[in-house]
Amino acid sequence: MTNSDDFKLSLKIRIDWSDLDMYEHVNNVSYMRYLQSGRVNFWEASGIHKFYRNSNQGTMLVSTKCDFKKSLYYPGDAIIKTGLDFIGNTSFGLKHVILNEQNELCAEGKDIVVCFDFENKTTFPVPDWLREKIVEF
Repeated sequence: MTNSDDFKLSLKIRIDWSDLDMYEHVNNVSYMRYLQSGRVNFWEASGIHKFYRNSNQGTMLVSTKCDFKKSLYYPGDAIIKTGLDFIGNTSFGLKHVILNEQNELCAEGKDIVVCFDFENKTTFPVPDWLREKIVEF
Protein backbone atom coordinates (compact mmCIF):
# COMPACT_ATOMS: atom_id res chain seq x y z
CA MET A 1 0.00 0.00 0.00
CA THR A 2 1.17 3.52 -0.80
CA ASN A 3 1.27 6.28 1.80
CA SER A 4 -1.24 8.94 0.73
CA ASP A 5 1.04 11.66 2.12
CA ASP A 6 3.55 10.85 -0.66
CA PHE A 7 1.29 12.35 -3.35
CA LYS A 8 1.70 15.98 -4.41
CA LEU A 9 -1.50 16.19 -6.48
CA SER A 10 -4.85 16.04 -4.75
CA LEU A 11 -8.38 16.60 -6.01
CA LYS A 12 -11.58 16.60 -3.95
CA ILE A 13 -14.77 15.52 -5.73
CA ARG A 14 -18.24 15.74 -4.23
CA ILE A 15 -19.98 12.37 -4.35
CA ASP A 16 -23.24 12.76 -6.27
CA TRP A 17 -26.39 10.75 -5.73
CA SER A 18 -25.97 9.51 -9.32
CA ASP A 19 -22.62 7.92 -8.37
CA LEU A 20 -24.43 5.28 -6.27
CA ASP A 21 -25.55 1.77 -7.13
CA MET A 22 -28.48 -0.29 -5.87
CA TYR A 23 -26.57 -1.04 -2.65
CA GLU A 24 -26.41 2.70 -1.92
CA HIS A 25 -22.65 2.98 -2.10
CA VAL A 26 -20.47 4.44 -4.84
CA ASN A 27 -20.58 2.24 -7.94
CA ASN A 28 -17.35 0.80 -9.36
CA VAL A 29 -17.89 2.79 -12.58
CA SER A 30 -17.78 6.01 -10.54
CA TYR A 31 -14.39 5.00 -9.09
CA MET A 32 -13.08 4.78 -12.66
CA ARG A 33 -14.40 8.29 -13.35
CA TYR A 34 -12.63 9.49 -10.21
CA LEU A 35 -9.38 7.97 -11.52
CA GLN A 36 -9.96 9.75 -14.82
CA SER A 37 -10.36 13.03 -12.93
CA GLY A 38 -7.03 12.35 -11.21
CA ARG A 39 -5.41 11.71 -14.60
CA VAL A 40 -6.81 14.94 -16.04
CA ASN A 41 -5.57 16.82 -12.97
CA PHE A 42 -2.11 15.35 -13.69
CA TRP A 43 -2.33 16.32 -17.41
CA GLU A 44 -3.13 19.91 -16.48
CA ALA A 45 -0.49 20.21 -13.72
CA SER A 46 2.27 18.69 -15.87
CA GLY A 47 1.55 20.67 -19.03
CA ILE A 48 0.46 17.63 -21.07
CA HIS A 49 -2.93 19.14 -21.89
CA LYS A 50 -1.36 22.40 -23.11
CA PHE A 51 1.20 20.42 -25.14
CA TYR A 52 -1.63 18.49 -26.81
CA ARG A 53 -3.57 21.66 -27.64
CA ASN A 54 -0.48 23.19 -29.29
CA SER A 55 0.90 20.13 -31.12
CA ASN A 56 -1.80 17.43 -31.46
CA GLN A 57 0.59 15.23 -29.47
CA GLY A 58 -0.07 14.07 -25.95
CA THR A 59 -0.73 10.95 -23.96
CA MET A 60 -3.17 8.09 -24.48
CA LEU A 61 -4.39 5.72 -21.79
CA VAL A 62 -3.55 2.10 -22.67
CA SER A 63 -4.24 0.39 -19.36
CA THR A 64 -6.05 1.17 -16.13
CA LYS A 65 -6.66 -0.85 -12.98
CA CYS A 66 -8.52 -0.23 -9.76
CA ASP A 67 -8.42 -2.27 -6.54
CA PHE A 68 -11.38 -1.54 -4.27
CA LYS A 69 -10.60 -1.40 -0.55
CA LYS A 70 -13.53 0.30 1.18
CA SER A 71 -16.91 1.65 0.13
CA LEU A 72 -17.62 5.32 -0.40
CA TYR A 73 -21.04 6.75 0.45
CA TYR A 74 -23.28 9.70 -0.26
CA PRO A 75 -23.19 12.35 1.07
CA GLY A 76 -19.47 12.88 1.12
CA ASP A 77 -16.35 13.61 -0.85
CA ALA A 78 -13.85 11.43 -2.66
CA ILE A 79 -10.24 12.61 -2.47
CA ILE A 80 -8.13 11.48 -5.41
CA LYS A 81 -4.37 11.68 -5.05
CA THR A 82 -2.20 11.05 -8.10
CA GLY A 83 1.52 10.60 -8.64
CA LEU A 84 4.10 9.23 -11.05
CA ASP A 85 4.70 5.49 -10.80
CA PHE A 86 7.40 4.93 -13.47
CA ILE A 87 8.82 6.34 -16.72
CA GLY A 88 9.70 4.16 -19.70
CA ASN A 89 10.81 5.01 -23.23
CA THR A 90 7.44 5.90 -24.78
CA SER A 91 5.23 5.34 -21.73
CA PHE A 92 4.85 6.17 -18.08
CA GLY A 93 2.63 5.04 -15.25
CA LEU A 94 0.48 6.85 -12.75
CA LYS A 95 -0.62 5.67 -9.34
CA HIS A 96 -3.72 6.89 -7.56
CA VAL A 97 -5.34 6.54 -4.19
CA ILE A 98 -8.97 7.36 -3.50
CA LEU A 99 -9.72 8.36 0.07
CA ASN A 100 -12.88 9.21 1.95
CA GLU A 101 -13.29 12.30 4.15
CA GLN A 102 -11.79 10.42 7.10
CA ASN A 103 -8.62 9.91 5.02
CA GLU A 104 -9.29 6.15 4.83
CA LEU A 105 -8.08 4.29 1.76
CA CYS A 106 -11.05 3.31 -0.43
CA ALA A 107 -9.25 2.35 -3.67
CA GLU A 108 -5.85 2.14 -5.32
CA GLY A 109 -5.45 2.65 -9.05
CA LYS A 110 -2.74 2.35 -11.67
CA ASP A 111 -2.63 3.70 -15.22
CA ILE A 112 -0.22 3.22 -18.09
CA VAL A 113 -0.14 5.87 -20.78
CA VAL A 114 1.88 6.25 -23.96
CA CYS A 115 3.04 9.41 -25.66
CA PHE A 116 0.98 9.55 -28.83
CA ASP A 117 1.01 11.63 -32.00
CA PHE A 118 -2.69 11.95 -32.85
CA GLU A 119 -1.97 13.20 -36.38
CA ASN A 120 0.44 10.43 -37.41
CA LYS A 121 -1.18 7.75 -35.19
CA THR A 122 2.17 6.68 -33.70
CA THR A 123 3.84 6.64 -30.32
CA PHE A 124 6.93 8.72 -29.64
CA PRO A 125 9.55 8.82 -26.86
CA VAL A 126 8.69 10.74 -23.70
CA PRO A 127 10.18 14.20 -24.38
CA ASP A 128 12.94 15.40 -22.07
CA TRP A 129 10.88 18.42 -20.94
CA LEU A 130 8.06 16.07 -19.91
CA ARG A 131 10.40 13.67 -18.09
CA GLU A 132 11.79 16.60 -16.12
CA LYS A 133 8.31 17.85 -15.25
CA ILE A 134 6.55 14.60 -14.31
CA VAL A 135 9.29 13.46 -11.92
CA GLU A 136 8.11 16.37 -9.74
CA PHE A 137 4.95 14.36 -9.05
